[in-house]
Amino acid sequence: MNIKLVGGAALGLATMLVLSACGGGSQPATGGDSTGQADGPVTLKMVAADYGDNPTADNAGTKFWKSVVDGFQAANPNIKVDVQVISWNDIDKQVATMVQNGQAPDILQTGDYSGFVKDQLLYKTDEVLSPEVSKDMLTKFADFGKVDGTAYGIPFVSSARALFYNKELFEKAGIAEPPKTWDELKAAAEKLKAAGVSQPFGLPLGQEEAQAESFLWMLGNGGGYTDASGKWTVNSPANVEAFQYVKGLVDAGLTTPNPGTKDRKTVWEDFAAGKVGMVNGGPMSIPIFDKGAVSGKYAVAPIAGKTGPLDTTLGVMDWIMAFNKNGHAAEIKKFFDFFYTGDATQKIVDNYKLLPVTNGGIQKLSGDEKLKPFLDALPNASFYPFKDPKWSEVNTTIKQTIGGAVKDDPAKVLGDIQKVAEGS
Repeated sequence: MNIKLVGGAALGLATMLVLSACGGGSQPATGGDSTGQADGPVTLKMVAADYGDNPTADNAGTKFWKSVVDGFQAANPNIKVDVQVISWNDIDKQVATMVQNGQAPDILQTGDYSGFVKDQLLYKTDEVLSPEVSKDMLTKFADFGKVDGTAYGIPFVSSARALFYNKELFEKAGIAEPPKTWDELKAAAEKLKAAGVSQPFGLPLGQEEAQAESFLWMLGNGGGYTDASGKWTVNSPANVEAFQYVKGLVDAGLTTPNPGTKDRKTVWEDFAAGKVGMVNGGPMSIPIFDKGAVSGKYAVAPIAGKTGPLDTTLGVMDWIMAFNKNGHAAEIKKFFDFFYTGDATQKIVDNYKLLPVTNGGIQKLSGDEKLKPFLDALPNASFYPFKDPKWSEVNTTIKQTIGGAVKDDPAKVLGDIQKVAEGS
């Protein structure tokens, strides 16, 4: 599954076709029509990213949006929604061309919105989203949709991280419950190793997503990439201590060998094969594990921190937004309200194992035991500092070098990344 949640690195963007009226000689709304009202039926043009493995083969995104649109159009026969689904590899480039050619769509769903704000291409959120839905949004997620205090981006889907553990291996090693603290995690890993488990803890610090794994360990000690004021703190004492602890696990042979060379995909596949005792993962891990030897033999718990389970998690999200060129704000609002208050949340989970961005959506899924640790942590999620212009460069540096923090001197490796963040 191609999960492209940005959780940080802003993806360059833009969008597609113009909207047109369906009726015979009806005129499309003009860009100056703030109400979005038009004579006769209205067609909204929408461009959406595909979350399936192969959009041209399995048409996962097209099928998902068709199910949503069919329900919406049945309830709103005078509003048609024409959806074009584009792969993550191509959507930014194609949308940029559309906007450049004056053919911006009405609605775009992709990884970032901010690139369109400076050109005043987007409706403000309160122009296309009802107050009821806005209030239901997870506050920490919605706040990232603001530029200079005004919201333009609407959170679309989210994801998070939690601890997966192999119940069968735990039982074999005599471990009664998942670890809640770092001391308990190390003790569990030692028991797993003694029981013959080759990778007690799966540790992917390779270039695929090292920034995520690293962030989770930092959070576990009250650290992070920045502090509350936005100041870079990559080499803070809390972060250095976190990596000294992780290095101790590596040196003791309690993790994936050579973690700096191992990507998330490889480690997750090892867990699915029953070779790993514990690993940090997301809802998108579930289909991988359910297809493997570990199916029915694993459970999910909050991530262990130094002194107790994390009350936060890594939060990542994608966005949906509305372009103002063609008008139709009222029709767009009806579509957004239908999407966020209907059964689309369940469809997203069923299709992609992604999470909701509303309190109502979390409530609807609260009975799913595998998702519960993710859902519980979502409202208090922590995020990459992706609004900082330096994040893209820092993110790349982390992916390339952070593996060295568990091989050499953690303080030096983190210090070198801090220098990149500070621009020195």
